[in-house]
Amino acid sequence: MSLAYEKNLIPLAKNLRKEMTKQEKHLWHDFLRELPIKFQRQKAIGNYIVDFYCYKAKLVIEIDGSQHFEDAVLKYDNKRTEFLQSLGLNVIRFTNIDIDRNFDQVCENVWNILPPPTSWAPPSKREAFD
Repeated sequence: MSLAYEKNLIPLAKNLRKEMTKQEKHLWHDFLRELPIKFQRQKAIGNYIVDFYCYKAKLVIEIDGSQHFEDAVLKYDNKRTEFLQSLGLNVIRFTNIDIDRNFDQVCENVWNILPPPTSWAPPSKREAFD
C-alpha cells in the first residue's frame, strides 16, 4: 500500500529527523532501529508527519510532549488520528513521561502490537519506498 504524501513536507521531515526530541531519540536508538522489522522516522503521510511508521505492521507511533494536552492540539491530534486510521493504520501514542519513566513497558507495548516475526521478511524494493 503506497501512502500518498505532500512532497513539500519532505524537507521538514528531514529536519525533524535531525532534531528529534530526547524521547524520540531514546525510542529510536534503544529499541525501534534494532528491531528486525523496519520502522521509519518522521514519515510524511498525507498532510502529516508521523514520528515513527512501520509498513509491515501498518503502525504509527507518536510521542507526545506536554503541548499535546492543550485543547487545540488535542483536536488536531484527533483529526490526524482519524485520517491515519482511515488509511487502515493503527496509531498508538506515548507521552514523553511514558518514555522517561516506563521505557521497558513502552517497548513491550509496541512489541505486543507487532505482527508475528514470520512476516518480517525484508520488504520488496517497492515496499521500501512506501
